[in-house]
Amino acid sequence: MSEGSAMSVGVVGAGTMGAGVAECLAQAGHDVIVVDPGPQAVERARSRMRDSLRLAILLGRAGGPKPAEVAARVHWTGQMTDLRDAAVVIECVPERIDLKEKVFAELDRVCAPAALLASCTSGIPVDRLADSTTRPEQVVGLHFMNPAPLKDTVEVVRGPRTSPQSLDRALALLDSLNKTGIVVGDGPGFLLNRVLMLCIAEAATALGDGIADADTTDALFEGCLGHPMGPLRTADLIGLDNVHDTMTALRELTGDDHYRPPESLVALVEAGHLGRKTGRGFHEYR
Repeated sequence: MSEGSAMSVGVVGAGTMGAGVAECLAQAGHDVIVVDPGPQAVERARSRMRDSLRLAILLGRAGGPKPAEVAARVHWTGQMTDLRDAAVVIECVPERIDLKEKVFAELDRVCAPAALLASCTSGIPVDRLADSTTRPEQVVGLHFMNPAPLKDTVEVVRGPRTSPQSLDRALALLDSLNKTGIVVGDGPGFLLNRVLMLCIAEAATALGDGIADADTTDALFEGCLGHPMGPLRTADLIGLDNVHDTMTALRELTGDDHYRPPESLVALVEAGHLGRKTGRGFHEYR
């Protein structure tokens, strides 16, 4: 069965990104298996998906299947072995190198030999994750943006050992989701986060230095540069815990202190103010 046809797709991790990716897959008609060992994480993911599907109706973007039909295509489990028949698996666990390496080693053990293994990592080199498998040619990066159901473009990362066939399969899967894949090479941060995390770090540092408040910072980027969303609002949308983890990973991978999470960001994360998903980050949200 081709990647453009309905098939079984696994998602590992029921966080915000995992729930969003699962929704995109189910909306496109794929049978989705979401693996997460935490019952609370699964319940939060179910709730996020219900809210997202309702929002799709309100925004007038819910063509095709009804929300109940989409939700029925998503199956939740705590067992990685339930992915044994999946044609593609997309890993969406938190941005920690050791955790992702452990997940890929387990996927290599339980998944079918022909399965394509993709990572939604925001900055860890794909080839490093591929080292945890016996099938590096079948490992690719699919860097979805948050919120995944609302973003039409995906950064596709081709590792040095990713085969042309695997890359074609990944692009075909995105095409089935009505998303455009843009292919980049491998390396810490790829392209988007190599640049974006530096921008967010400098904006947060300037905020901490008292140069400008969050509203002023984002207004300048939006008004002067034409960005739809300034760097601090973008960080709030991504989730400040995710931004913190990504910067930490990039600093470890590159040795570049420019990726060190700024104190203003660390303070918000430690206080539990993680951005839009908690109602407060650099900005406050209703």
